[in-house]
Amino acid sequence: QVRLVESGGGLVQAGDSLRLSCAASTVTFDFYTMGWFRQAPGKEREFVAAISWNGGITLYADSVKGRFTISRDNNKNTEYLQMNSLKPEDTAVYYCAGDYYRGTRLKYLWRDYKYWGQGTQVTVSS
Repeated sequence: QVRLVESGGGLVQAGDSLRLSCAASTVTFDFYTMGWFRQAPGKEREFVAAISWNGGITLYADSVKGRFTISRDNNKNTEYLQMNSLKPEDTAVYYCAGDYYRGTRLKYLWRDYKYWGQGTQVTVSS
């Protein structure tokens, strides 16, 4: 069982930046593909970004491409989501997700990820 714990959420103004972190409780973190998803009130959980086990491949939703950057530090068992130029429509609970997978085909469906964090709230005011 892998425990994922997000941090870094908060209330910011449009145009500001935030960096989310997700710490994993596993010594085999580099066997996991990691992702970020978000869910706004009344909406379905949606894909934000994913990163391969070694950080060499990334995938982004069109809505965040060019503004968000996913990264990971396997020495610290942690993944990150740097969010720049935030917009009110980015307001959501952000979840990190992990899947025991070392392949190159990154996954963007929430059901393809087995492990989830508890979520961290990001609120962007206009």
